[in-house]
Formats: sequence, structure tokens, C-alpha cells
Amino acid sequence: MPFMYVLQCSDDSFYVGSTWDIERRLWQHNHGEGAAYTRRRMPVRLVYVEECERIEDAYAREKQVQGWGRQKRIALIEGRLADLPGLSRSGTPPPES
Repeated sequence: MPFMYVLQCSDDSFYVGSTWDIERRLWQHNHGEGAAYTRRRMPVRLVYVEECERIEDAYAREKQVQGWGRQKRIALIEGRLADLPGLSRSGTPPPES
């Protein structure tokens, strides 16, 4: 099964990717064979993974999560799914309290 995954890099940034083999891909990222982004930020650790039906679904989910801001990614990682809609980037400032 294909996967969409999120890595936390040594600089505390996140990397989002998709793969058929999550264990192999994590090994690649931690041994300088992954993306250029993670090569400069090793070591990395897997903080979130989703199993998908098709590789196309994993890739689409990767692209979706890549477009999210940091707080929304953290909510996903922490399993706070109900918070996700409120953390969407709408282009308008949040209401004043």
C-alpha cells in the first residue's frame, strides 16, 4: 500500500512526502538519499503516516498537506482533526476578539 508521510527534521521543520515503502524511504532520508531538503536537515523522524488505496491518492494527499501551514500540520500530527478546518489559510485575517 502507498503512504503519505510527514517527517520532522532536525531544525524542527516538516517534510511531507509519499512512497510505496515507508521504512525504506525513511532510511533513505536519514542516509542522505532522500530529498535535498531532508539531506540538509538530518536526522529526520517519522511523525505521521497515512495509508492510501492508490499511489495517486497518496500523492494528492501529499500535495494537500504541503499547502498547509505549520499549525495545521501539527494538529494533523497530534490527531486534532476537529481543529483542521479552523486552521485553514483563507487569505483573510482572523476575527478580532
